[in-house]
Amino acid sequence: MELSTNIPIPKSNSPVDYHSKIVSFGSCFADEVGKKFDYYKFRQFTNPFGVLFHPLAIEKVINFALSEKQFKSKDLFYHNERWHCFDVHSNLSHPDKEVMLTNLNATLKATRHNILESSHFILTLGTAWVYHYLESNETVANCHKIPQKSFEKRLLSIEEITTSLENIVTKVKGVNSNICFIYTISPVRHLKDGFTENQVSKSHLIAAMHQFLKQKSAPLNSGLAEGLNYFPSYEIMMDELRDYRFYTADMVHPNSLAVNYIWERFGETYFTIQVKKTMTEVENIQKGLAHKPFNPQSDSHQKFLKNIQQKINLLQQEFPHILFNK
Repeated sequence: MELSTNIPIPKSNSPVDYHSKIVSFGSCFADEVGKKFDYYKFRQFTNPFGVLFHPLAIEKVINFALSEKQFKSKDLFYHNERWHCFDVHSNLSHPDKEVMLTNLNATLKATRHNILESSHFILTLGTAWVYHYLESNETVANCHKIPQKSFEKRLLSIEEITTSLENIVTKVKGVNSNICFIYTISPVRHLKDGFTENQVSKSHLIAAMHQFLKQKSAPLNSGLAEGLNYFPSYEIMMDELRDYRFYTADMVHPNSLAVNYIWERFGETYFTIQVKKTMTEVENIQKGLAHKPFNPQSDSHQKFLKNIQQKINLLQQEFPHILFNK
């Protein structure tokens, strides 16, 4: 007896392994996946400009980075005792204007370097709703708690989203032709937009993604076409995990159980058996390092630490880039 549907996801032709370098942009769910990659010691670079919910915001910072543009003083504004930039998340805001400019431009440089070096680019779209700043006549990535009357809220059309996806892949593949794209829709519910509005937003993202991949001869769930893949995070949440017990208390974000499940499904698609064995070794080391002994100076604990170090040394012989916080 089967009590839930199971979304069939074919094995990827571009698996992720410990030689891969992963760049990831998008919603807060991209951060959750980035934490998983970090825990298992994959080489990853996630949301350097903070959470970016819609494709136009992602397209703009990628264009800046790959065109080697720089943020200028005119791109910043002062509000609530901090300097902000409409193109990045408020996590990058700073009380010192010059420090913020330096940080932003250093991040642009790091982003370009990582895209040039990466084997995989994961793009997670969260919403099709955007805010248009009336004063500058520009679409922003983050409103930074500026009064809502200063913005016009609108829904991106399917055509606008498709065009943005095309611009992103063209720009990135222009500097790194071998990179593999993995597209996904965030399972986070944007209920502040409204229940119906959230559904409309997600439907626009899915329709645009379908249209874009179809243009590239890669229907959803069909595998690889020109290094373009679709992973159904949103669909897994909606169809395999259709229960409120898989959400956090806010009933908006997937909880740790849901994130772990979606991560497992991702692994079924992108990880080989050998990669999973290495992940198990990494996890055993991580658990060992997190262990809190009753008596840190005891002979048994010192022996335990020596055993962990031996495991780390053995792992680093094959993957020198893997480092652990002790």
